[in-house]
Amino acid sequence: MKFTEEHEWLSLDGDILTVGITEHASAQLGDVVFVDLPEEGDEVETGAEIVTIESVKAASDICAPAGGEITEVNAALAETPALVNEDPMGEAWFFRMKISDPSDLDAYMDEAAYKALVG
Repeated sequence: MKFTEEHEWLSLDGDILTVGITEHASAQLGDVVFVDLPEEGDEVETGAEIVTIESVKAASDICAPAGGEITEVNAALAETPALVNEDPMGEAWFFRMKISDPSDLDAYMDEAAYKALVG
């Protein structure tokens, strides 16, 4: 797994990247009440805002960690946004995408570096 400074986790399987938020981010957000996901088939560029998460405390955006095509979204989050609080590193993944260039992920942290970041 890789991690971003914005507290997203990234899991690559071949050229398919799964993206979610970390337990730290979930705790900081508080109770999640709404998740707006991208559409399957959307082409995205690195850094584009593609997910909006609303909680009782704040709203937050997730940006595309790499360029590519959204291949799948987690429809369960639209029905049960609280999954983000219950299992942020598992069942509450946000989307999967076919990435154009796997080297886009080289800039992100490994687990040890991420743990050092959040202390």
